[in-house]
Amino acid sequence: MNKLQQEFNKKIRPTLFKELGLKSIMAVPRLEKVVINVGVGKGLKDEKYIEAVESTLVRITGQKPIRTKAKKSIAAFKIREGNTVGLKVTLRGQRMYDFIEKLINVSLPRVRDFQGLKVNSFDGHGNYTLGIKEHIIFPEIKADEVENLHGLEIVIVTTTNSDELAKKLLLALKFPFSKK
Repeated sequence: MNKLQQEFNKKIRPTLFKELGLKSIMAVPRLEKVVINVGVGKGLKDEKYIEAVESTLVRITGQKPIRTKAKKSIAAFKIREGNTVGLKVTLRGQRMYDFIEKLINVSLPRVRDFQGLKVNSFDGHGNYTLGIKEHIIFPEIKADEVENLHGLEIVIVTTTNSDELAKKLLLALKFPFSKK
């Protein structure tokens, strides 16, 4: 168990249980999974680009990504059915907590002109989506080895359906939300 997971189980969960006035400790919102998604629109035809994105995702998450395929052809975007249009990784358990801890403590402070995370990025069902423009903020990626920059979309899925409860959970986990 890493430090964040231990802190959640020993301090944050009981505190949220009392603060929210719930009847059962199992009703306390918690992290369910983290999904990291990368669209490969620029390198749709370039297999080397897709492999480079795949290797960076493996380095960042420690898990091999799944290639997402186009469900139908779209002529305007030059996409054919079955083409690889993105890569995604779903993290649960120990790897999820490791990734969240690394994201909060190491990666987000490395973002250029970081003002905090936007509070209005909740989806209405208790999930939080975060977009990162450059993947080089992660310590596993060396900037001098990178040929092409790409972005990431990180979705943090919680067990609650309420945005307010999810926000309280993420604040308790020390997510750096902006004050605005």
